[in-house]
Amino acid sequence: MKEIKNISRSRAQESSAAIERLYITMRHLFNRGFYKPMGVSGETLREALLELRPEIYGSIAEEKVELNGLLYVIERLPVGIEECRYINLTSDEGYSKSHFQAIVPPKRRRNCYRIDEEQMNVEITRGRSDIYDILTHLTFIFIESHKIKDRVLIDDEGRISRDWQKLEQAALQTKKLTQIEKEKAISHAANVLGRTFVEVLDIYDSFGTKEKPDRFLHLIYWLGKLAIEEVVDNNKRTITFSPILRERLGHHIHGEIWATNIKEVLKENNLLGRPIHIISANMHSVMNSIFATHVLGPKFKGKSDFDIFEELSRQGAHDVRDKVEEFALKHGMISLPDQSGTNIDVQIFDTSKIDWIKSAFPNAKVGKDNPVIIVMDYAFGEQAYETIDELLKPYKNGKEKTLLNVESVSIMGKAGILEGGKGDIMIPNAHINEGTADNYFFENELTAEMLEGNGIPVFAGPMITVLGTSLQNKDLLKFFHESTWSVIGLEMEGAYYQKAIQSASKIRKSISPNVKVRYAYYASDNPLETGSTLASGGLGTTGVKPTYLITIKILEQIFNVK
Repeated sequence: MKEIKNISRSRAQESSAAIERLYITMRHLFNRGFYKPMGVSGETLREALLELRPEIYGSIAEEKVELNGLLYVIERLPVGIEECRYINLTSDEGYSKSHFQAIVPPKRRRNCYRIDEEQMNVEITRGRSDIYDILTHLTFIFIESHKIKDRVLIDDEGRISRDWQKLEQAALQTKKLTQIEKEKAISHAANVLGRTFVEVLDIYDSFGTKEKPDRFLHLIYWLGKLAIEEVVDNNKRTITFSPILRERLGHHIHGEIWATNIKEVLKENNLLGRPIHIISANMHSVMNSIFATHVLGPKFKGKSDFDIFEELSRQGAHDVRDKVEEFALKHGMISLPDQSGTNIDVQIFDTSKIDWIKSAFPNAKVGKDNPVIIVMDYAFGEQAYETIDELLKPYKNGKEKTLLNVESVSIMGKAGILEGGKGDIMIPNAHINEGTADNYFFENELTAEMLEGNGIPVFAGPMITVLGTSLQNKDLLKFFHESTWSVIGLEMEGAYYQKAIQSASKIRKSISPNVKVRYAYYASDNPLETGSTLASGGLGTTGVKPTYLITIKILEQIFNVK
């Protein structure tokens, strides 16, 4: 009889299983309607996150509190959420028409409303990926809050350490702390967090705002306070999902409104029958690539195009940006700020109104049909499927159906890279959907050769579409990179875009089966390198050149510039 081998699971396999558990658990809790993150109902979520130990959450599995991860998460959650015991995830249920002021996190476009001292409502209009994002972030900060509690709570009766008492005094101050007061508070905070004085000092100001320069202390105090109350008073924090959100999710409600608005504008401007090119990008690179050098050339004499783009990308460069936008609106651009709740703004370019001599593409050969370019802002995760799927459907006017003449769909954006560094370019030839067996191979109209020779490293190969950037760890990414998958990078939308394009072109036949696709990404981080994850900070101006290089290559193909 053969001896059965004892097969031990690798860290990559454990991580993959943990992601699957997180995904299934979050869907289960959503269907259930509510749960207590630090109670029994949240246990599976906590255990899976601690087993996964995502790179972005740093020292989540250690006793010390993770500071960079905390900063990353707090920038994506509404100000004041740390004070709230009840967090209610809702659909767009009309709070914008009330006296409640929308709170928008600095790094995530979502409307949040502080209902009272204890409750925060968070609007989910961008699909399931938004829910996964929020729940993992909240699980992380609640785990960290219990680390604080463990370090300051002396006994079950609620007696607390001297460091905590001093921290509380500083955190509840209404006036700005003096340098001496601040350093005393940091000393106590360092003990509470299990960090050195200098570690806390280095990150302290990053949490501050103009209104609350000492927000770091306030945040740590409230996280710890609610964790202490959970244990001493059994007053658990609760996350609920509104009945309307549970009813609407997955029905493309916001995506349908968004796509219909675009088609109505195309019809009003007699653009519905023209060749259409869709580009998913930011709201400046296409407009600036076409018009900026003409508009700003005289002002920046002797400067290269990329110097001008860098100037336009600078914080506070409103004057020059407004000049380019004003010129674009007079030469064929239509601006459609989002009204649907998708948080995806749109620009439409009617190329028949572009004076090519006054553009960066004087040799454009667009033909007599003059194509139309639809530029949509970045979608978020699964929302990419909802929006593109709706946009590629025929325009309905009563019983009449008008098929859109979509000639190409181009997707550009930021992604994590697994070989190389920040600012490098990735050209995928397939998207692998994490957590499923789905994979999408395609003929990319962009090639690595087209982008080489510009001083930026270019990588080509398959890319993985992940459930969330905050759910990745080195072991899993190394497996995808070093195994026969040979993955070059990770992002959140590619497989969803391709799924929608393939179903529209190959199955539903609502667009041409010969539609051209272009995908290109530039690296925002390398999660395999310590200190190069998203939690280590933004790209700064590093992203300017690759962004515009990719944009220009896409436009050269649309405008037939050789």
